[in-house]
Amino acid sequence: MSAAEIAEAVRRGKVTAPVVVEEHLDAIAVRDGRIGAFRKVRVEQALAEARAVQGREDLARLPLAGVPIAIKDNVAIRGEASRNGSAATPDAPAAEDHPVVARLRAAGAVVVGITNVPELCLAGFSDSVYGTARNPWDLGRTSGGSSGGSAAAVAAGMVPLAHGNDALGSLRIPAACCGVVSIKPGQDVVPPPEHDWFGMAENGPLATTVADLALALAVMAGDMSLAKPGEIESLGVGSAIDDYPGGLVPSEPMKLRIAVAPMPLPPGFTVDAEFQKAVIQAADAFGAAGHTMVDQGERLPTWLGTATVATWFACARKNGAGLNPRKLERRTRSLAKAGRRLARLGMDGAAGRDRWRAYGADQWFGNADVLITPTLAALPPAAERWGRRGLLANVRVNLTYAPVTGAWNMAGWPAMSIPYGRHSSGLPIGVQLIAAPGGESQLLALAGQLEAAQPWLRHAPLG
Repeated sequence: MSAAEIAEAVRRGKVTAPVVVEEHLDAIAVRDGRIGAFRKVRVEQALAEARAVQGREDLARLPLAGVPIAIKDNVAIRGEASRNGSAATPDAPAAEDHPVVARLRAAGAVVVGITNVPELCLAGFSDSVYGTARNPWDLGRTSGGSSGGSAAAVAAGMVPLAHGNDALGSLRIPAACCGVVSIKPGQDVVPPPEHDWFGMAENGPLATTVADLALALAVMAGDMSLAKPGEIESLGVGSAIDDYPGGLVPSEPMKLRIAVAPMPLPPGFTVDAEFQKAVIQAADAFGAAGHTMVDQGERLPTWLGTATVATWFACARKNGAGLNPRKLERRTRSLAKAGRRLARLGMDGAAGRDRWRAYGADQWFGNADVLITPTLAALPPAAERWGRRGLLANVRVNLTYAPVTGAWNMAGWPAMSIPYGRHSSGLPIGVQLIAAPGGESQLLALAGQLEAAQPWLRHAPLG
């Protein structure tokens, strides 16, 4: 069942939260040995939390009543250590939940496990000393990163919802790799993670349906209007979680002007031809729904790519500061070293970020309401221990397969990835939708139109 269906069944007494959670823990026990989505599975704690949810007096009003959820290993979970994929981070348990985790639990969700990430969430893969998250569609390939464990857990049907976050594409990249749907909200919509990557990182959900995604985003944001944009007031639903009756999906968007960019990258980059075709086909679906399509033939500026890479290195330098370098992986040390060298030259990406946020993104976007692009540029690479390799190998692979997403973190604009079609390799294809600040509801509504036009297989066909 979807998250919305689970919550409705628990609210109505058709099933209990402990039974739902136990079934999902059983699925994790059977499947995760091959996939490696989880750093830790919280068996006893999750069952205890499920019993507590079942006993709540407000059970009938909880939007996520009894819904199992996975949390990425870089936000605080009360009673658990947040290791951020590293042996160098403290192993002391957190005293309090991160606000996003607190909101999910207040809404009735049950944290069944903590998902694998790359060390300090610095790469588009999810390998670390704690394990390697694999793509459920092809176990030889990565599930993406840095929210790769979360995406794999959802795609494999081990949880209906997962938490992740996104600083240069870390929700959208694994969503596209694994054939699930995800949204990176704009700034000040959801409380950000502790390591905010110079204000670029945002917390967000991963799911298998747009309705589940909208519901989870609404809970994370503390704004239930996001669960049914445009129709909340007529239903008498307030903004408080306790007022939410559940079962809502995004409403139809107004007719929009949508810019189509199958190849948005600067010269020197390429995008898989089948990924470009999927963007054109998705645009055709929007056109059939009555939206106006316009070509965006202009490529993103080269200077923005340079600033994005410099920002990546600067974040590695910042996030690794104070940690024992002997416990850090080779990839982390090399990225941080590059960041220190560029910092001495005054090249930390700050000028590029400021330039893009001030006017560059708006000028490049033009007069469109929404932009559609590929989410990835190439198929997911092999699921290897990339953390043991050096700077050049990691930079080359990351920039080859996942260079399309970072511009919208640099701008602070909302963006999402939606499955649309299958590649000849058998892997799912993701298309990316981007909107100006405040456009989360537009994106969710458009994603719902794509889902209706071409429904996707919700889970990978595991053998």
